[in-house]
Amino acid sequence: MAKPRPEKKREPAEPTVLPMELQVGDRITDETGEWEVIRQPYSTAEGRIVHARVQRINEPASWEIRSWDASKRISVGRGDGEVTERT
Repeated sequence: MAKPRPEKKREPAEPTVLPMELQVGDRITDETGEWEVIRQPYSTAEGRIVHARVQRINEPASWEIRSWDASKRISVGRGDGEVTERT
């Protein structure tokens, strides 16, 4: 009789969302550090490029505007500590 396979434990991955689904308070991590979305995203180029104003965590003077391809998903952490994935 075959033994049942042990279940693999999976680490919960960060949620991924389309750039237009970003919300104020979402956190984005990249090679330059951790950033927080401080304004609603907006699109240009007939909706193909999405921009959002972000700032470094706890550094209000360090804001930037980040841009993404509207069809590419990005990993985010929700600002309220809740980890959710929207599809």
